[in-house]
Amino acid sequence: MDTREPGRQLQVETHGLDVIGDTERKGTPRTLFWPWFGANVSVLGLSYGAFALGFGISFRQALAAGVLGILASFLLCGFIAVAGKRGSAPTMVLSRAAYGVRGNRLPSVVSWVLTVGWETVLIALATMATATVFTRLGWGGGTGTEVVALIVVCALTVAGGVAGFDLIMRLQTVITVVTGVLTVVYVVLVADHIHWATVNAIPSGSAQEFIGALVFMMTGFGLGWVNAAADYSRYLPRTSAGRGVIGWTTFGGSVAPLLLLVFGLLLAGSSDTLDKAIAADPIGALTTILPTWFLVPFALVAVLGLVGGAVLDIYSSGLALLSAGLRVPRHLAALADGVLMIAGSVYIVFFADDFLGQFMGFLTTLGVPIAAWCGIMLADLALRRRDYDEADLYRPDGRYGDVPLLPLLLTLAATALGWGLVTNTAANWLTWQGYLLGPLGLGGRSGAWAYANLGVLAALALGFLGTLLLARGRVRAQETATPSVPATTA
Repeated sequence: MDTREPGRQLQVETHGLDVIGDTERKGTPRTLFWPWFGANVSVLGLSYGAFALGFGISFRQALAAGVLGILASFLLCGFIAVAGKRGSAPTMVLSRAAYGVRGNRLPSVVSWVLTVGWETVLIALATMATATVFTRLGWGGGTGTEVVALIVVCALTVAGGVAGFDLIMRLQTVITVVTGVLTVVYVVLVADHIHWATVNAIPSGSAQEFIGALVFMMTGFGLGWVNAAADYSRYLPRTSAGRGVIGWTTFGGSVAPLLLLVFGLLLAGSSDTLDKAIAADPIGALTTILPTWFLVPFALVAVLGLVGGAVLDIYSSGLALLSAGLRVPRHLAALADGVLMIAGSVYIVFFADDFLGQFMGFLTTLGVPIAAWCGIMLADLALRRRDYDEADLYRPDGRYGDVPLLPLLLTLAATALGWGLVTNTAANWLTWQGYLLGPLGLGGRSGAWAYANLGVLAALALGFLGTLLLARGRVRAQETATPSVPATTA
C-alpha cells in the first residue's frame, strides 16, 4: 500500500497524538488490508493449533473455537477502526471521549503494557526460531546466534516503529507478499505429515474447555489489537465508508490466521511430539518437519511475519505512552519502548524456561482490562451520532471532561469481576486469580469452569452494557454542546 506522491522520500513521521489534517488523509478502506494482513500472517498462527488442542478438545471443536474467536475479535477491531476515520486521532486519544482527557490515562497505561508485552513476545519468538534453524543447519545456533538474531530483529522493529506510518505501510506490503508466498510453500512441503485418522480420533472436550479455547483465541488475536485499531484508519478521508473500514480491517486481520489455524490444527493433531514441542518453542518446533533446503526461507518467513506484528505494536505502544502523559516526540516514545522490548526479549530468550505458561498468563491477565475498555469504547461509539469534536479531545475543560467517574469505576469493576473468573496456574505469579469461581458456584480454581476464562467475556459485557445503560445522557450532552475552536494537542 503506497498512496504517497511519486518520488516522495521516506521520512520519520512527525505526527504524535495530533489530529491528521484533511490534506494528509489518503487512501481507501481497502488499503487497510495491508497492515492488518501483514501483521497477522505470521507462522505463529500455525502454533495456535497446538494451543487450542491443549485445552483438551477435538479437532472440530478447536476449529469452531478458532473460527469464532478470530472472526469475532477482529470484528471488534473493525468497529473501533471506524473511530479513526471519524476523529483522525490515535485510538487511545479517541478513547478520551469516553474516559475524559486525564481519566483516559488509566486505559492508556494498560494499552501500553499490552503492546510492549506483545512486541516483546514476538521478538523473542523470532530470535528463538532463528537459533533453531541455525542449529539444524549446523551453523551454530547457540547463545552467539541468539544474540546476533536478537540484534537484527530488534533493529528492524525499532526502525519501523521510529520511522512511523509511511515506512510501516511499505514494510507491511513487502511482508505480506513474501510471507504469503513462502507460507504456501511451507504448507505444501509438510502436507504429508498430516494424518487425518489420527486427527479425527482426538476425543471431544467439555463445553467449558471449548469456551476456554474460544476466549484464548480471542485474546490471542483481535483482542490483542483493539487498542490500536484506529491508529491506521485515522489516515483515511472522512468520507470513507464505515462498512468498508469494518470489513477490510476484519478481513485483513482474520484471513491469514484462519487459514494458518486450520493447517496448524491438522499438524498438531497428527503428532503428539510436535504438539508438545510447540509449547517450548512455538516457531522453531515447526522446522523439525521441514527439508533442510527450506530452512533458510522458513527463517525468513518466520522473522518477517513476527516483525510485521512487532512493528505495528511498537508504533502503537509509543502512541499509548504519549496518551498516558509522557511529553516527548512520538519517535522517542517508540525508541523508549524499544529499549523495554529488548530487555524483555533478553529475559524470555536467555532466562525463562516456560514460555507457553507465561504467555497464556500474560494474554489472559491483560485481556481482562482490555476487554473492559473495549466494551466501554464500543458502547460509547454506538451511542454517538456525530464525529468527535477534535479540539476537545485535548482539553480537560472541554465537553469530554477531565476525570469522569463512571467509565473508570466500570473499568475497575469489570476488571475485578474478570480476574475473579480466570485462572493461570501455569504462571505462579498469577495464582491469586479465580477468587470468584468458588463463591459463584463454579467449582473453584480446580473445577470444570476454572479454565474457561469467562472473565474476559464478563469484562467485555459489563463494560459494554454498563456504558450503554448509564452513559447515554452524558454522550447526548457532549454532542449538543457548542463546537469548540481548535486547540493545541497534548
